[in-house]
Amino acid sequence: MKTSKINMTIGIILAIAIISAVVAILYNARTGDKKTTIGDVFKYDLTEFAKTDPNLIKYKEIGKIKTNLQNASAIAIDSENRIYVAGDKLIRIFNDKGDKLSEIKLSDNATCLTIADNRNIYVAVKDHIEIYNQQGRQISKWNSIGENAVITSVAVYNDNVFIADAVGKIVQRYNTKGELKNVIGKRNPDKGISGFIIPSPYFDLLVANDGLLRVVNPGNHKIETYNFDGDLISSWGETSIDIKGFSGCCNPVNIAILPNGKFVTCEKGVPRVKIYNEKGEFESVVAGAESFANTVGIHNPNLCNEDSTKALDIAVDSRGRVFVLDPAEKTIRIFISKS
Repeated sequence: MKTSKINMTIGIILAIAIISAVVAILYNARTGDKKTTIGDVFKYDLTEFAKTDPNLIKYKEIGKIKTNLQNASAIAIDSENRIYVAGDKLIRIFNDKGDKLSEIKLSDNATCLTIADNRNIYVAVKDHIEIYNQQGRQISKWNSIGENAVITSVAVYNDNVFIADAVGKIVQRYNTKGELKNVIGKRNPDKGISGFIIPSPYFDLLVANDGLLRVVNPGNHKIETYNFDGDLISSWGETSIDIKGFSGCCNPVNIAILPNGKFVTCEKGVPRVKIYNEKGEFESVVAGAESFANTVGIHNPNLCNEDSTKALDIAVDSRGRVFVLDPAEKTIRIFISKS
C-alpha cells in the first residue's frame, strides 16, 4: 500500500513538471523569444511608470545646494527661509540662496528635525528628542519615548509637540516641557481607527493650516486627519500606481504643506513629488520619476547600492518653493511653480 502511494505521488509530480515544461515551450514559441521564462512573465517591472505626462508637471527645477553630507537624512525650513539639513551627526544651516551659515554638532545621527516658532531646533535621535538653540547649544534632552522606538517625524505647534514612532506605530503628543499628554492613532475600532501600518521606517506628520494634525498612514496609502485629542476626523488617498494614487508597500513617505494650504507628497519605489489640494485631490506633479532616474530612481543601474533604497524628503518655504532632499545625490534640489 505504501509503495503504490509513493508511486502515485511521484507520478503526479512528474506530470506537473511535464505540463509546466510544455507551457513554457508553447509560450516561448508563441512569443518567438527563446530566452523568455515563466519567471519573466511575472516580473515586477515599473519602468513604464517612470515617464510622467508633461502636461501634469507644473514645477521646474531651478538649482541645487550641495550638502556635502555623506548620509543626509532630513530637511526642515524655518519661518525666515533658512534651510536645515541633518546628517553625519550634524545639522548644516543654509540661507535661501544656498550659502552655508553655520553648523551644529549632534550627539548622534538625526532621524528627523523641525524648527519651532521661537527658532528652537527639535531633533530626533533614534528614541528621544534633543532641543538646540540657534547658537548650537543643547538646551534640553528628553527621555526616551519608548524602548526600541524610532522617531521618524516631529512637529511643534504652540505648546504641542507631536512625535511619530515608526516601531510603536503611534503618535505621541507632548507639551514643550516634555510631558506626555496623550497617544494618537492606536487601533480603536469603536472610534473607527484602524491603526497605522508602517512596513518601513517612513512615518510622517504635520499640523496643517487649519490647526489639525495630518498623519501619513503609509501602509494604507492615506493621509489621516486627527484633532489633538486623537479623534479621527477624515482621511484621503488611494492605492494605485496611477499618478493620482500611492503605490508600493508604503507611500507617501514624507509630506509638507504649502503656504496656500495645499499638500506636497513624495514617494519611494517610483520616486515622485506631487501636489494635492486641501481636500486631498490630486492637482499636479512637482517632479516625476524621471527626475530621479540617476539617484534614487528605479533606473538606478546598481540595484544593490544602498542609495537605491533611500527615500526623498521635502520641505517648503514661505514663497512656496519646494526643496527636495535627494540623499543619493547628496543635494537639496529646488523647484518652483512654472506659473
